[in-house]
Amino acid sequence: MQQLEYIEKISVPGTLPTSIVIWLHGLGADYNDFVPLVPELNLAKNVKFIFPNAPMRPISINNGYTMRGWYDIYELTAKSLGENVDIAGINQSVSLINKIIEEQLSEGFKSEQIIIAGFSQGGVISYITGLSSKYKLGGIVALSTYLPNADSYITSNHKDTPIFAAHGLQDNVVPYIAGNLAHQKLSAAGFKITWYEYPMAHSLCADEIADLSLWFNDIL
Repeated sequence: MQQLEYIEKISVPGTLPTSIVIWLHGLGADYNDFVPLVPELNLAKNVKFIFPNAPMRPISINNGYTMRGWYDIYELTAKSLGENVDIAGINQSVSLINKIIEEQLSEGFKSEQIIIAGFSQGGVISYITGLSSKYKLGGIVALSTYLPNADSYITSNHKDTPIFAAHGLQDNVVPYIAGNLAHQKLSAAGFKITWYEYPMAHSLCADEIADLSLWFNDIL
């Protein structure tokens, strides 16, 4: 199995990190995408951020054009995002992220010190990695994203893992209804999920970053 290349950033240089955040970018972006967010989060503790690059793959909705993607996408409707999905690609990416998690465990970190975060496509991998992992992670961040085949994850034994889920009300890429459906299903199944929504499109906004900062500092 291939290994993902990634870059690391420390939130408080010069001190040893007490936690890790593995942050996954969206379709067509790369590992640099969310690096500028690290200082904006104003974290009280030193955190090691790991930003992996998704593999290069052809993407069906972009006429088969090859770009960085965690899996293929066939359509961008709420129904197709939830049901007609590239399970093989998703499982491959989840396995690659689990390898990064195991690298951190081998360095002496505990699984509870590791938070998995992602935006859009990266959020799908964040959700599924956190819910299906054999390790109990410290938290899951799912931004402007959805959970394919959500019913297959509601029996996860990680129901007390904190989840920060957020979506833009005017999202023109991943429909708001798809993100909210994941929240509703997980909430009804007893997961410790906190839902946020903002008057924005498929992006991040200042209020979201502020809320995420509070959430991170609370669970860290």
